Amino acid sequence: MLAFKFRAGCVFSNPDETRTYLRLKLADYRNEVFGSLFLDNRHRIIVMRELFQGTIDGASVHPRVVVQQALEVNAAALVFFHNHPSGVAEPSRADEMLTRRLRDALALVDVRVLDHFVVSGGETVSFAERGLI
Repeated sequence: MLAFKFRAGCVFSNPDETRTYLRLKLADYRNEVFGSLFLDNRHRIIVMRELFQGTIDGASVHPRVVVQQALEVNAAALVFFHNHPSGVAEPSRADEMLTRRLRDALALVDVRVLDHFVVSGGETVSFAERGLI
């Protein structure tokens, strides 16, 4: 049901839909995963990809790979996501710095970063809603 509702070509019309989808998708992960929703210029989903797998408390994210993936699918915008298996969705300072670094790298190739969600079992934090993007 989830796969059908949020298939390629669909639009997340508000942050709550994105939050709900990501919480359902990532809530049971035991290790940290970083990924992106790749969107076209009308913010329709092209593809969702889990880009990096980590351990229980971190994942190494490489901007070069993110830019490469965005160009490969011809994305105009991205929404990042990662989970915190600890159950605490509060973004770390490292999460904020990584998001700025990715945003700056993607801006060089005219790809916008719309949001970054941090997901835990019971809570999801949006960087855009907090004014961090």
